[in-house]
Amino acid sequence: MSIELRHLRCFLAIAEESSLTRAAARLHLTQPAVSRTLAALEQHLGARLVDRSTHHLALTAEGRAFQDRAAAALAAFEAAVDPARLRHRPLRLGHAWSAFGPYTTPLLRRWQREHPETPLELLRIDDRTAGLTRGEVDAALLRGPVDAPGLATEELTTEERVAAVPADSTLAERSRLTLDDLAGGTVVLNTVSGTTTLALWPATARPAATVTVANTDDWLAAIAAGRGVGVSSASTAALHPHPGVTYRPLPDAPPLPVVLAWRDTFPHPATGALVTMAREIVSGDSERGRPHPSPTRHARH
Repeated sequence: MSIELRHLRCFLAIAEESSLTRAAARLHLTQPAVSRTLAALEQHLGARLVDRSTHHLALTAEGRAFQDRAAAALAAFEAAVDPARLRHRPLRLGHAWSAFGPYTTPLLRRWQREHPETPLELLRIDDRTAGLTRGEVDAALLRGPVDAPGLATEELTTEERVAAVPADSTLAERSRLTLDDLAGGTVVLNTVSGTTTLALWPATARPAATVTVANTDDWLAAIAAGRGVGVSSASTAALHPHPGVTYRPLPDAPPLPVVLAWRDTFPHPATGALVTMAREIVSGDSERGRPHPSPTRHARH
């Protein structure tokens, strides 16, 4: 036979009431039904849980030991299906690099102030969707187009692109660069979580050589070592300074979209609040009061 939650509830009522009659009244059952349920549970466990040999019902040693386990199991089940607790579980926000750029701290501070019951956990995961499609996070701040199936997205803002060059190179001496300036050498590409590909250059003027890496740290190290140059967003320059890397504006490269993404089905209950807050912060309605162009319309992929 299979043991169900009703068996645990029945036994715990008997243990707490010390009476089959009172347990039956508490559970709105007949006394024979309570007796049958208890007997079925004891048969399944192969142990006597209740001593019925005296005038006053008492738990056996096995019954006292099982009471703690039954209470813990029932509490765990009720916690798992409690909608209130589900809403208050941490909201895991992934990012591959640079998070929300200059808006990261305002978002974290405002969320903590307005939603203290739901912790916002910022997690860096080197993956194109920052762990979202693998279920490691509930939402993600991403850059560039997001075409993974099953995700809903909101484009919040755009960031200008910058060139990242070795600090001791001749390119670092210039105030700004172009894509053509970078095409004459080797380009370092983060093929795991980065957004830059050779398609950023015109087909007739693409770099002849590339070096591939798997994360932002290795990308910076390769550029600093003089193995090539790179292209990234302006937030990378602000949040990932490196003594061996110089960032320069790259005005002829198209801006990079900054997107908030989440799973289209069964999203975290606080996702809507996160989308609204991120949109307001970018629009200048936060404590920073920093104006910015309005975000684009919500889209689904």
